[in-house]
Amino acid sequence: MPASVLEQIYELSDDHDLPLAARGESGAMRHRLRAHHRLQEPETEVDRASDEEVIAMFLACRSARDRLIMLLLSRVGLRPGQVAGLRRRDPHLLLNSRSLGCHVAGAHVHVVRRQNENNAWSKSKKSWVMPVDFLVVKAFDQYALERHERLGSDGSDFLLVNLFRRPLGAPVSVDAIGELCESLSRRAGLGRRVGPRMCRHAMASNVVDAGGKLDEVQMLLGHKHPESARPYLHPAATRLREAVNRVPSPRELGGEGPR
Repeated sequence: MPASVLEQIYELSDDHDLPLAARGESGAMRHRLRAHHRLQEPETEVDRASDEEVIAMFLACRSARDRLIMLLLSRVGLRPGQVAGLRRRDPHLLLNSRSLGCHVAGAHVHVVRRQNENNAWSKSKKSWVMPVDFLVVKAFDQYALERHERLGSDGSDFLLVNLFRRPLGAPVSVDAIGELCESLSRRAGLGRRVGPRMCRHAMASNVVDAGGKLDEVQMLLGHKHPESARPYLHPAATRLREAVNRVPSPRELGGEGPR
């Protein structure tokens, strides 16, 4: 790049203002480039999927596997990469899983970051346990029967695999989960595309609308910091109305009582 262009983009400076420890072992003066401008890319706002949209998509599913995927997205709140990366050993659906070497009580799913052959991975660096309710447990059971009917007892260690297109038994990809949501949105006649992230936002919002706290949402979503959970919260209109109605009127504050 010509120097005349380079100097418009970068500020050329030396390292004389840096501490000695940061100047390198050779002691020779070095030059470095510092950008004149820094572009802040605005975050794209993601709307939540409404409960009506999630139900319509669930009813539009044509297999137990697709119903399980929808619940993992919208009721458990997993990211597509976390859903596609689940292994068969990750769900513990018994009330007591000590026989499996797990001391977590109740039905739950272990979310683990791994290198997977389908390029699915968990964005969160840490592993955590996600509690699941009876609806998700029932969906797991129905999918297990469907998978056994299609593939038998053998097959991939991945939980979610191809059952209706080749290669049969191959792990479901992240792109396939996005395509499923797009197809379900269209099949349910929603008028817009409800993606996996919108389902995750719906799960977080429903937890808060049901009385959950920010720290609970943080742990359920696998976030490191509590503030990371705030963009996922979309209060229901009824909850906002109730919040306004709880504020006493001036007449009540003045001792006149409500009218």
